[in-house]
Amino acid sequence: MIDRALIIFTRNPELGKCKTRLAKSVGDEEALKIYKYLLQHTANVVKKVNAERFVFYSENIQENDIWEDAFFHKKLQHGNDLGERMQNAFEALFSKKFKKIIIVGSDLLDLDEKTIEKTYHKLEESDAVIGPAEDGGYYLLGMKSLNKKVFKNKDWGSKTVLKQTKKDFFGQSLYVLETLNDIDYLEDLKPYKKFNYLF
Repeated sequence: MIDRALIIFTRNPELGKCKTRLAKSVGDEEALKIYKYLLQHTANVVKKVNAERFVFYSENIQENDIWEDAFFHKKLQHGNDLGERMQNAFEALFSKKFKKIIIVGSDLLDLDEKTIEKTYHKLEESDAVIGPAEDGGYYLLGMKSLNKKVFKNKDWGSKTVLKQTKKDFFGQSLYVLETLNDIDYLEDLKPYKKFNYLF
């Protein structure tokens, strides 16, 4: 049995319900189009990773979408906020005896399989691994055992999340990956030629 699990958190791609901060600049239809592109990029990347892959949907589990049954187990997020939902996902997979569990978001054009493989490698020698995002949050979190503090008392979506989360690993070894750019606002798309038409 593979002892590695990879969690992908995704919002169901519905008009007016995803990338709402980006939509304020480009409109709901364009924001949805961009989010679907980000989802496809994420699916393409994580398919290459040697792990059991679990997609956790925000609203409802969808069949016959980009998350193919041959590559992904499909689950539903449960909890009152992002922290609770992530904790429940980690708990569910640790209960299945996975030894190294990583969660990634689905709005990162800079994410690649090497970063995820590096995380699993670093979990051999570290208790946890975190991938800082430029906005003060994080795009990836990997753990070998459940640290519940990580998921509590956070102002999710704020610039303080990464700083607060690092403190929760006091007394444990935490490896910090390179900082990457996740896509929340129009200006986050500037580095990517594909989206030049927006500027």
